[in-house]
Amino acid sequence: MTHFCSRAAAGLAALGATFFAFAAYGGTLDSIKQRGALICGVNEGLGGFSVRDAAGAWSGFDVDFCHALAAAVLDDPQKVQFVALTNAERFDALREGKMDVLSRNSTWTLEREAGQGILFAGVAYHDGQGFMVLRHPKIDSALELDGVSVCVQDGTTTRPNLADFFKANSMTYKEVLVAGPDEAIARLEGGACDAYTTDESALYVVRLGLKKPAEAIILPDVISKEPLGPAVRADDVAWFNVVRWTLYALIDAEELGVGQATLDEAQKSQRPDVRRLIGAEGDLGQALGLTNDWALRALRAVGNYGEMFERNLGAHSRYGVPRGLNQLWADGGILYAPPLR
Repeated sequence: MTHFCSRAAAGLAALGATFFAFAAYGGTLDSIKQRGALICGVNEGLGGFSVRDAAGAWSGFDVDFCHALAAAVLDDPQKVQFVALTNAERFDALREGKMDVLSRNSTWTLEREAGQGILFAGVAYHDGQGFMVLRHPKIDSALELDGVSVCVQDGTTTRPNLADFFKANSMTYKEVLVAGPDEAIARLEGGACDAYTTDESALYVVRLGLKKPAEAIILPDVISKEPLGPAVRADDVAWFNVVRWTLYALIDAEELGVGQATLDEAQKSQRPDVRRLIGAEGDLGQALGLTNDWALRALRAVGNYGEMFERNLGAHSRYGVPRGLNQLWADGGILYAPPLR
C-alpha cells in the first residue's frame, strides 16, 4: 500500500509539474515572438475605440492597448496586425486562434468565460447601457419610454438587458433589430425607432454621426453594468497574465504619476513602486517571460491609462466622454489595479 501511495503521489507531483509548466510557459507568447507581430482583434469601426483611416492606419482606445502590448512584448508598438471583427464572429475567432488577443469593447460576463472558453484579462473601461432619443420635451428618463420602439443591436448583451429593463419596470416596447450603429442612426432619423440603446460610451460617438447632433439627448439612466476589457483564450495562463498585467501597469502608472511626459523623471526616481513599474528594481518582467522594462516600453508607446482615455475618448478627443467611473479610485472612480510587486 505504501509503495502504491508513493507511486500515486509521484504521479500527481509529475502531473502538477506538467500543468505548472504549461501554465507558466504557454505557447502564445512564444508564437508572437517568433512571428514578430501581435495579432489583435478589434471593432470594425467605433469612434474612440477602433477606427481605420483612409490609409489603413488604426487608432482608438482599444487599438492603443494593442500597441502597448506589442511594445511590451516586441519592443515595437507598430508590430501589430489588426483583425476587424463583427459582434457575431469575435468570440469564435478568438477561440479558433485567429488572433492573440481580442481588444474590442466586449462585456465581461460569466457565460462568455464559462461557456466560450475565453478569459477576460481585466476591466479596461467601466461602461453601462443607456438610451439616446431625438430631442423630445416629454422624455427625460428611460422610465418614460413605455410603448416606444427601440433600436438595438443583436448578438450583444444589450438586447437581453433591454428586455430585462422593460420587464422589471412593467413597460412594453417594440424591438427594432439593427446590424450596427450606422443602421441605428438611419432608422432613428427616419422614424423607424424612437430610441437607440447601446453602451453609453458608444452613444456619445454615435450622436456625432447624426445630421443634427444637438437634437439628440442621451438620457441619464444607466440600466446595466458593462465591464469592457481585453480577452484571450482560456488555454494559456501565461499569456493571460501578460495581457492582464500590461493593462494593470497602464492604470498603476497613472496613479503613480508616470506618463509619456514624465518617463525621464521616472527613470531617475528612487521611489520603490516607481522603480518596480519601470523595471529598474525587481524582476517582474522576467516573471512574465518579458524583459524587466516591459511596462516602460508600453508607457513610452501610448502613455498611461489616463492619457489613453483623454486622447481617444475624453477631453482631448472630439467625443468628450466624461471619465465617470473610469476615474482612479483615489479620485472618486472605481478604476483600480493590484500592486505591481
